[in-house]
Amino acid sequence: MPIDTTELMKQVGKIKILTSHLIDDRLSGDYHSVFKGQGVEFDEVRPYVPGDDVRSIDWNVTARTGSPHVKRFSEERELTVLFLVDVSGSQIFGSGTRSKSELAAELTCLLAMTAIRNQDKIGLILFSDRILKSIPPRKGRTAVMRLVREVLAADETREGTDLAAALRFLNNVQKRKAVVFLVSDFQAVGYEKELRVTARRHDVIACPISDPCERALPDVGLIELQDPETGELFLVDTASRAVREAFRANAARDDEALNRFLKRTGIDRIALSTGRPYIDDVRALFRRRARKH
Repeated sequence: MPIDTTELMKQVGKIKILTSHLIDDRLSGDYHSVFKGQGVEFDEVRPYVPGDDVRSIDWNVTARTGSPHVKRFSEERELTVLFLVDVSGSQIFGSGTRSKSELAAELTCLLAMTAIRNQDKIGLILFSDRILKSIPPRKGRTAVMRLVREVLAADETREGTDLAAALRFLNNVQKRKAVVFLVSDFQAVGYEKELRVTARRHDVIACPISDPCERALPDVGLIELQDPETGELFLVDTASRAVREAFRANAARDDEALNRFLKRTGIDRIALSTGRPYIDDVRALFRRRARKH
């Protein structure tokens, strides 16, 4: 289906306004404190004052000027922040006011705008069963809006999910350590090995997105469901308590398996749902990371 550009830009503008209201000094400050730069870099030489660490004296400048000078260093602040976003068919689903793909776009916008406020570079990789788009990291607010536009414009896809291939692509193109937000519903298999490799190279934050109806089927009688990634149709009797319980138990097992794997691998996690405000989940992640530092 062709993309309605006017409607798309309306959505982008709406998300920009929404996320702008959510970003405040506290969120930006928390981001700055928990996502560190790559080390320290030389800043300047200045005259020694009592109390300075004598180990920081620059002896060459001191000898040349005849008075003690010290080297001053600052945090090498600039980070590369990459958004690895799943735009496969299952992301289109949403039982409430927003779909999983819309939530992914809002989260990407919020985190990207926060990163830009801190002078970091942002990039994007969109994937389904293949790489659909790769935008190299760059600075500036226009970069944020392009990221959001690309995530939203991809929501008509009907492909499956190859998370392992997306992670391999990321590891091939991004050699320097980056902060990687992996935004997906994780309805994929066989990605664990590649995710371990990525977590060793980069600071990975998993952002599993779900919808309440993927956790518990409502009792609405006999309904026909379609797999958005394969087109396969299923007839489901939601009036059956056994069916609803089996569905709930299977979803809970999948959640627990993902949580155990992420914990074992040392990957931080923001669990997101289309049924609740995501800013609380983002702040909770920042608080958890702050306690670790």
